[in-house]
Amino acid sequence: MERKIRVLIVEDDEDFAYLIRKTMEIHDDIEVVGVCGDSRKAVDTACNMNPDIVLMDLHLGSSTMEGITASREIRVQTDAKVLIFTAHDEEEVLEEAAKQAYASGYILKNQMSLLVENIYALMEGVTGQEKLLLHMALSELTEAEKTVFWELMGKPAGVRVAKKTRANQTTMMLGKLNLANKRDVKHVFRNLRSQE
Repeated sequence: MERKIRVLIVEDDEDFAYLIRKTMEIHDDIEVVGVCGDSRKAVDTACNMNPDIVLMDLHLGSSTMEGITASREIRVQTDAKVLIFTAHDEEEVLEEAAKQAYASGYILKNQMSLLVENIYALMEGVTGQEKLLLHMALSELTEAEKTVFWELMGKPAGVRVAKKTRANQTTMMLGKLNLANKRDVKHVFRNLRSQE
């Protein structure tokens, strides 16, 4: 038998978390490895359990930023793909999540029927939505910073730049992406590197 898809559910509404779990358990090839109701526990559990997919509600605690921050931390610290599963459909929330969460997918809670097929799609490879979300995360970079980014990802642009200028552009790129170092950039965006 093939290995099961390991899913971590991050949802602070206990009734809805139960519904998601029951939906997952119908499928023999999906295993729910945990359910968390807050962002800190979600990150810790993801690091300890090493799930394949984290279903992430954006609004944990007091704001949507908790879900976005937890998603970003999980993407940096683990190999899990994050599928945002939320009731928020406001354009500004979607845009903020797309640019900062580094999620691999995004579906709304009223699209429950699409949940399992999205999980399967993410396990099969890099989806169009995943590529789109990662490219949106790069949208705040200047052209020079994008050049630094793509060079870091192994695509030399052939542009010669002074060492100090390149260091400054790298610092600016890391700051805008809210990532600590080049290793984190390569890890979070590794699916772009393999597909471009």
